[in-house]
Amino acid sequence: MSVHETSTHRVVIVGGGFAGLFAAKFLRRAPVQVTLVDRENYHLFQPLLYQVATGILSEGEIAPPLRDVLRGHRNVEVEMATVTGFDLEDRTVSATRPDNTARTYAYDSLIVATGAGQSYFGHDEFSRWAPGMKTIDDALELRGRIFGAFEMAESEDDIARRQAWMTFIVVGGGPTGVEMAGQIAELSRTGLRHNFRRIDPSEARVLLFDGGPEILASFGDRLSLKASNELRRLGVDIQTKRVVIGMDAAGVTVKAADGSTEQIPARTKIWAAGVHASPLAAQLATAAGGETDRAGRIKVLPNCTVPHHPEVFAVGDLMALDQLPGVAEVAMQTGLHAALTIKRRLEGEDDKDFTYRDLGSMATVARFRAIVDFRGIRVGGLIGWLMWLVVHLTFMTGFKNRFAALFHWALTFMSGQRAQRTITLREVTARVAPEDAGGGQLPGLREPEA
Repeated sequence: MSVHETSTHRVVIVGGGFAGLFAAKFLRRAPVQVTLVDRENYHLFQPLLYQVATGILSEGEIAPPLRDVLRGHRNVEVEMATVTGFDLEDRTVSATRPDNTARTYAYDSLIVATGAGQSYFGHDEFSRWAPGMKTIDDALELRGRIFGAFEMAESEDDIARRQAWMTFIVVGGGPTGVEMAGQIAELSRTGLRHNFRRIDPSEARVLLFDGGPEILASFGDRLSLKASNELRRLGVDIQTKRVVIGMDAAGVTVKAADGSTEQIPARTKIWAAGVHASPLAAQLATAAGGETDRAGRIKVLPNCTVPHHPEVFAVGDLMALDQLPGVAEVAMQTGLHAALTIKRRLEGEDDKDFTYRDLGSMATVARFRAIVDFRGIRVGGLIGWLMWLVVHLTFMTGFKNRFAALFHWALTFMSGQRAQRTITLREVTARVAPEDAGGGQLPGLREPEA
């Protein structure tokens, strides 16, 4: 049975990320009834997940409830359900609620904005040992593994095993990988100072791998070199032109450009390389008679609609258009474009093609150090960090979240301390089978069997 049947123009938005949320907010005063469907009940500020993983921010500070964010939008309803399919002929969306009951949403216009997940380039088995950085669950699991590794090292008598616990490998030299490596290095050198009796956390080894010739390649040689120098100052071991080809609980196997391989013992691995569109992209492409690219994104027309169905929009990381990058700014702008197009149509105006306005890229490297590429202006150091601070505070959702984040940033950046260091066994075992837990140790962190 369909829900929300009405004579008012019905807009269904699938996904409450940047694209979906910005579309819903833009339609606040439009003569439409909006239903936003998401399998989670929150809007995730994904660029700050690494700060949850390293104990700077709590998950609530970067993931406010969608209902709270949209409480003032009287024409918007929020449904917590997992979308399972599309019927583009009947103009309905099928979904399943958390209690496994079916739900069908009828629409006049549809915006699909379910984003992208982690890609392991054909090695999905790596996900067991190296969580990505795409969801709250990922960040909490990594937080448990990172802080848990120091706990295990503290009680380890064997020197080689202790070194393995204190070795952290980050795969991927893009902004997420750089930010993650930098924060783990700072955590070990300042955030955990004087907390342990048998180990010195500052002796932790952090390795950053990338298959290319340099990290942060999209920022240009000068900023890439600046970021590399800052990371090395923190003690991060940057290894470029090296690809991780094997992985298990005990460590990784790395292949160099000359074909040689090396096995590196490391108990904690983080995957920050590659993305793949949500599976709904392929479902939508099949339903519309469209195509997907190598990253699983559906190919859309210049106005962000899917082929043969002008009432259906695919936006954000879900779409393939003009080789646009999978960044938050693209999601925001395409979400707004879809909403504006719907409003224009209701007012009798013609569609316009989407035009992306590139506002640049940025990444933090360390405390008071960031690199920024903003409309041709490339800066680093303290000025870059201040620009990063302003931009992230601007785009965070809600005053409470901005205030809480600013407080914890001040605590961390001034003193080096981390406010969010609580870990639970459930977080650590998020993707490790219970039978692998072993005794009463931290599940997922036990020694591998011989």
